[in-house]
Amino acid sequence: MAQKDSQDTTKPLTREEVAKNNTEDSLWCIVDHKVYDLTDFVDAHPGGNVVLQQFAGQDATQAFYNLHRHEVLVKYADLCIGTIQGEKSEVIEPHPGDLSQVPYGEPLWLTPAFKSPYYKESHRKLRKAVREFVDRDIYPEAQEKEADGTYISQELTDKMAANNLLAMRLGPGKHLYGKKLIGDVKGEDFDYFHDLIVAQELSRANARGFQDGNMAGMMISLTAVRQWLNNDELKEKVTQECLSGKKFMCLAITEAFAGSDVAGLRTTAEKTPDGKHYIINGTKKWITNGMFADYFVVGCRTSKGFSVILVPKGDEIETKRIKTSYSTAAATTYIQFDNVKVPTDHLLGKEDNGFIVIMSNFNHERWAMACSVIRWMRTVTEECMKWANQRIVFGKSLNQQPVIRAKLAKMISLTEACQAQLEIITYQMCNMTYEQQSKLLGGPIGLLKSYATRCAHDVADDAVNIFGGRGITQGGMGKVVEQFHRTYKFDAILGGTEEILADLGVRQAMKLMPKAML
Repeated sequence: MAQKDSQDTTKPLTREEVAKNNTEDSLWCIVDHKVYDLTDFVDAHPGGNVVLQQFAGQDATQAFYNLHRHEVLVKYADLCIGTIQGEKSEVIEPHPGDLSQVPYGEPLWLTPAFKSPYYKESHRKLRKAVREFVDRDIYPEAQEKEADGTYISQELTDKMAANNLLAMRLGPGKHLYGKKLIGDVKGEDFDYFHDLIVAQELSRANARGFQDGNMAGMMISLTAVRQWLNNDELKEKVTQECLSGKKFMCLAITEAFAGSDVAGLRTTAEKTPDGKHYIINGTKKWITNGMFADYFVVGCRTSKGFSVILVPKGDEIETKRIKTSYSTAAATTYIQFDNVKVPTDHLLGKEDNGFIVIMSNFNHERWAMACSVIRWMRTVTEECMKWANQRIVFGKSLNQQPVIRAKLAKMISLTEACQAQLEIITYQMCNMTYEQQSKLLGGPIGLLKSYATRCAHDVADDAVNIFGGRGITQGGMGKVVEQFHRTYKFDAILGGTEEILADLGVRQAMKLMPKAML
């Protein structure tokens, strides 16, 4: 469609003037008190020309919002030629960084009438700054990459390196000291509630595959390197390369032979006769970001147990893309290690004692996944609240149907319960050392993730039923709901399945049972 010259969207027009433009040669209509000239758009309209002709010269506001998202008007803003005289737009125009005005569209701590003991002014500044960045810089690329399946751009990666978002993905730590973070937060003040905010705001790009493609691999692997690699010089080199966006990293634990059963891994690392190198052979599967990784944090069987080794990319490593339910923007990968030679000082922790490396590293990964899926639950609930308010069926809005209100009540309750549990555990993380977290929070975080993804199942199910056919359509009004229903299982499986994590929580609790019981 040819682009129109810039129009004066404030030009006053009367409804009588609009009514006269009701033919194929001059087709106007009204949406939210604004007048749109659709004459040259008729043939380009995805829904065909007939539906537009049905509303020629009329107010199509109700019909439009029954069929389209508001972003359609933003996309075709150049078609607006004026505003109805004496009338003002009623639809709220979102701007980068804005809070949702839909009830329960934000966590309670962001709702003006509510208070929270967890969040300070620095948290609010960070939230606003990260949301502005997500809305302005990440969302457009996320939508594009989710659709075409290509990987995150170097340009966006560089922006996140510059504002230290990449560094913040690892959570609190010395890697942030001396840095001024986005939102003017001091690196020394960054805590797990700041971390929670970053995780949830990044999820608002509403692109589940791209979300994992956006350095999820680095987040769950560089943390292990920072905590466990004994070679300090190598540790700092790798950290600087990854946090500057120049190199990329992934965690390579899962195999076709072993997922949650980490002890069943078959990839081997055998020492050379001189004891200076490991020779690694084996395969890994479903590895996030593996296609563009420069470093792999690899779980291997060693002579007397299980070890974790940092492996640089080389010719002996072959990667193949795996297509899954979400976008290939995640760079999900099958990896083969064929006689890969790695110096022994690339070992994380102690040889044959890598289980503790992986298990302790899982805590932050699982917690971050819970942050994300709970934010998705809220986004989907907000979508349903808006749809129920604007969708007209049988002559009245959906929200006047008791069965719909019951579904919304359940969705809201599950989302708020998960957020509350998440914040309680986050508070414990803020008041525990890494060692204490590893010892005490594995079970609670496992139960949190397991519960959150079970709740996500119910939210996704009810959301699709509320949206009907639109809830199973990739695009249009129900695109967010459709995507969530198709992809929420990634959070239920990656990082440990619901069943494994629920059992972990109970087993850890049983270990703390008192010896003598009444």
